[in-house]
Amino acid sequence: MEPYTLHIIETIAVLIAYFTLKYITKKATNRAARKFSKSQTRVKIIKKIIQLILITISALLLLFIWGVEQTELMFFISSLLTVLGIAFFAQWSIISNITATLIIFFNHPAKIGDEIEIFDVDHPVTGRISDVGIFFVTVRNKDGGLITIPSNLFIQKMIVKKDNQTSAITSKVL
Repeated sequence: MEPYTLHIIETIAVLIAYFTLKYITKKATNRAARKFSKSQTRVKIIKKIIQLILITISALLLLFIWGVEQTELMFFISSLLTVLGIAFFAQWSIISNITATLIIFFNHPAKIGDEIEIFDVDHPVTGRISDVGIFFVTVRNKDGGLITIPSNLFIQKMIVKKDNQTSAITSKVL
C-alpha cells in the first residue's frame, strides 16, 4: 500500500482543489450575474463551460498522478485534437459562437427582454431578445416570429437598445 500513498494523497488534493474551485467559480459567476443583471439562463451556460474546463484539467492531472505514460497520453490527445480540428475546420463558427456568447454574457449591454434594432443593410431586425443560448441569440419580432442570430454575428452588428422611456417619449412626440 505504501507505493500508492503519495498517489492517493495527490488524488485527494486534486479532488479538493476541483470542488473548491467549482464552489468559488459558482459563487463568482452568481455575483457577476447579479451585478450585471444577467438572467439565470446565461448563468447556467457559463457554469457549464467553467465546469467542463475544471473537469478537463482535473482529469489530466489525475492521469499524470497515476502514471499514465506521457507519450501515450500525448498520442491520444493529439489524435483527438486532430479529429476535432478536422471537424471544427468545417464548423469553425461553433467555437467563435461559444466565445461570443461569453462576451455577450459578461459585456454586452443588451439582455433578455430588451427591445432592440439591429442595423444590417440586407436584413434589418427589430424585436425583443427572447433568449441567449450557447450558439444563437433569439429575437422575437412584432409579428411574433422568432429570428435566430448566430452569437458571433450579434456582437459584430450595430445594435440600438430601445428603452421604455425613449419609446414612450417617441410615441408622444409622434
